[in-house]
Amino acid sequence: MKYSLLFSAIISLVVFSGCKTDDEFDGPSLNDLYGKFSIVEPLSASVYDVDFGTGQTTFFKASFSKNIAWKLNITGLESGAKKEITGFSNVLDATNATWNGTITKLPLFRIEDCAVELTFDTETDTLRDTLHVASARINEGFLLSDFEDGVNPGWQSFAQSGASMSFAVQTSDSAAQGAKYFDMGGVVDWDWLLGYLYLPASAYGATTYPLSSNPDEVFFNSMIYKSESLSNGILLFQFTEDDNGDGTFTSANEDMYSIQVTLSENGWSQLSVKYSDLATLVNGSPATPAGNGVHEPNKLSQVNVLFLKNPSSGYAHTRLDYLIFTQGAPLVP
Repeated sequence: MKYSLLFSAIISLVVFSGCKTDDEFDGPSLNDLYGKFSIVEPLSASVYDVDFGTGQTTFFKASFSKNIAWKLNITGLESGAKKEITGFSNVLDATNATWNGTITKLPLFRIEDCAVELTFDTETDTLRDTLHVASARINEGFLLSDFEDGVNPGWQSFAQSGASMSFAVQTSDSAAQGAKYFDMGGVVDWDWLLGYLYLPASAYGATTYPLSSNPDEVFFNSMIYKSESLSNGILLFQFTEDDNGDGTFTSANEDMYSIQVTLSENGWSQLSVKYSDLATLVNGSPATPAGNGVHEPNKLSQVNVLFLKNPSSGYAHTRLDYLIFTQGAPLVP
């Protein structure tokens, strides 16, 4: 009898020790799966007049009766800029809902009011709020232009004498950043070139751009616009190096690297390219560099922007905004 009782006790100990308690349950809780959803704390922001330009951030607060997949959308009421933050939790706080002024979709935020909307994957509830951006986020890097001050007098520009030509700074609410962009468009039926914009380092008071000598650390970034009905435009960015340091670029024996962009994505999109990935191009095809063949961004003397199209393809159009070199990583707008 004693042995039977002892055996039963051992079996009971083994069975119960192998079972998890509710606190150790592996997987979603029954409350998360079947519990009634309700708002415990409404949506609010830690800062309602946020000054991103000084490095200030804001975070959103809310809590619910159970863990749930949620989506927070912030929309600039003037720019149309969008920021999306998602998560799965029963609370929004500084750990999962902080906003530093970045975007999910172009354009960039500007000084403006923003609509904030919190929605849930499996519930119809929608929580709303508003806040004000006192100043936009400042991105670190060497800014060639955001076109807010118009055309730099040290630049060189050219446009063919075709039809409907536009090579000028325009002011519009539809800019990718701020209120202005550079507009490029027109019809030329005798040449691939519609026009260009040359940005020499001398326009910024130096013989070369103030960039790192490491081509793996330097990134060129630009925001490019494609009209929905037009796909025939080609943007060619050229980067000329003063290899011998004589203050001028000589095409016969110095390096010029390029990137050719065919417009394909409607609206604004971001181009970001690592300097070491730039190639030498001749008529759009890879070629051997004319200089020492070494990517040296610290010797970059000029950036050229050429707008091209097939002469038989009719009208072409694009917009440029926010040309900037960043170091260590592509631009995070």
